[in-house]
Amino acid sequence: MKRRNFLQTGVSAVTSAAAFTIVPSSVLGKAFGYVAPSDKVNLACCGIGHRGGDITRSLYKTGLANMVAFCDVDMGGEHTQENLKNFPDVPRFHDFRVMFDKMGDQIDAVSVGTPDFSHFPITMLAMSEGKHVYVEKPMARTFQEVELMMDCARRHNVATQMGNQGHSEANYFQFKTWVEKGIIKDVTAMTAHMNSRRRWHGWDPNMSSWPKGQPVPETMDWDTWLGTACYHDYNEDYHHGQWRCWYDFGMGALGDWGAHIMDTAHQFLDLGLPYEVDAVMLKGHNPFFFPMSSTLLFKFPERGDMPAMDITWYDGLDNVPPVPKGYGVSELDPNIPPPSDGQLQPAKLNPGKIIYSKELTFKGGSHGSTLSIIPEEKAKDMASSLPEVPESTSNHFENFLKACKGEEETRSPFHIAGPLSQVFTLGVMAQRLNTKLMFDRETKQITNNPLANMLLSGGQPRKGWEEFYLL
Repeated sequence: MKRRNFLQTGVSAVTSAAAFTIVPSSVLGKAFGYVAPSDKVNLACCGIGHRGGDITRSLYKTGLANMVAFCDVDMGGEHTQENLKNFPDVPRFHDFRVMFDKMGDQIDAVSVGTPDFSHFPITMLAMSEGKHVYVEKPMARTFQEVELMMDCARRHNVATQMGNQGHSEANYFQFKTWVEKGIIKDVTAMTAHMNSRRRWHGWDPNMSSWPKGQPVPETMDWDTWLGTACYHDYNEDYHHGQWRCWYDFGMGALGDWGAHIMDTAHQFLDLGLPYEVDAVMLKGHNPFFFPMSSTLLFKFPERGDMPAMDITWYDGLDNVPPVPKGYGVSELDPNIPPPSDGQLQPAKLNPGKIIYSKELTFKGGSHGSTLSIIPEEKAKDMASSLPEVPESTSNHFENFLKACKGEEETRSPFHIAGPLSQVFTLGVMAQRLNTKLMFDRETKQITNNPLANMLLSGGQPRKGWEEFYLL
């Protein structure tokens, strides 16, 4: 069923036809998402400014993609101009729904570099039409949205990639190899920390309402920007990355940096979903926006022959975790992409992790930064016995486009990145409610807080945007 027909028929008709069987497109001709190995991938980019603009350029630089459509709700904004000047002939759209209606048959794959809350509808529509999808981290804002995205990717058999670039760099291959060779084993705890400066608004823990409305910029399609989110009047404090600090739109520091710090441990230690998430400390708790500092504790059960494991997350300038003896110097990886407003500022402890096993302790940074064994004397003793680590065959963007062509498998597909993103949604819920959550890993329900359990779905989508939850 075409989107335009969906809108004409209404949500109720789709709901009543839930059992309708669709003939696979491969029976009718060209398979969903098929790209000949000799062809370049015809790519549509949703979000072409700030981080979305970086993604657009990185995908193009691989030499594996043709830019066939650009979509951005603020196409006249200063932040979108670089890509518009670089690709003056690419068709432009404010609304991704219009883009798919007019150009869907010319698109093989889609990149989604928009605010966290708007990943879901764009990605769901793309996958339902058989398009491969690269979506920036985290996958979505709510637990249930991530669940629906994983299911949709499975049903439509498309290539998917979440944009945690370290999953195609040295940290990924080192962590994988060290687990396989028994260097990393019997891990009982990990500290994950992001203590660099926040660029968000001037914090006011006593704020009692949302910001007052302001005139919408002439270049901006505000209604489409809001998407599935509940209605808010435009305010500049929601735009240009500021959306990340509001619970209705973003996932805070945890959603922003968690995927770059926790991802390899989550995958290769088979963590899955936690059974408990505790808001241990929140400084400046507020129901509207993220606290100035947070300490969150995630508890994971035993998994096969692996012991139970805790991850403690620290964020905030004044919330630096303790480090073990022999930790050494905390260095900032120069390869970490800077925030949209400038350079990442060095902190007392730069973004990274400390991993504690029964025999060894490891320290690592963010993104593709590799682990080292601490203290240094222990690392020197083990240097000659450490296994050789293979190099990456492709960066994260090449990996995705090669997967679209059937040449590789993505390293951060939705069935891998989804549970990690769901960990973040549970952590954010504990922050928002300032409480401890008990989670049933089998039923995927919160058992000690009815309100939190309701928030797994994030509430009702805005009227007119219900269709994306039924695709």
